[in-house]
Amino acid sequence: EVQLVESGGGLVQAGGSLRLSCASSTFTSDDYTVGWFRQAPGKEREVVSCISSSDGSTYYADSVKGRFTISSDNAKNTVYVEMNSLKPEDTAVYYCAMARTRYGADYCLYYGMDYWGKGTLVTVSS
Repeated sequence: EVQLVESGGGLVQAGGSLRLSCASSTFTSDDYTVGWFRQAPGKEREVVSCISSSDGSTYYADSVKGRFTISSDNAKNTVYVEMNSLKPEDTAVYYCAMARTRYGADYCLYYGMDYWGKGTLVTVSS
């Protein structure tokens, strides 16, 4: 069974930075797309950023473009999202999800993900 374990959430002031990590033994094999999603209180879950192991492509939501950077470290079996210039509206539970696919990062926009982590809370204070 695939397990995704997120870490790195916490409380940060506006303008600050956090790095979220998503670890899984599966990241060393097969083709996959990993995405970071978030869900704020009272809002629907939304895609934040995705990365493809097949072609290295990435996707960023307009709301985080230029502030967030997704990356993967195969040696550590981990996908990261570096979040800079955080805003109060970035406050949410952030989830890591994975799909076994050869498609690029845009896959996470249009298709369901196969596996999900339990989430990590990010709170940005004003």
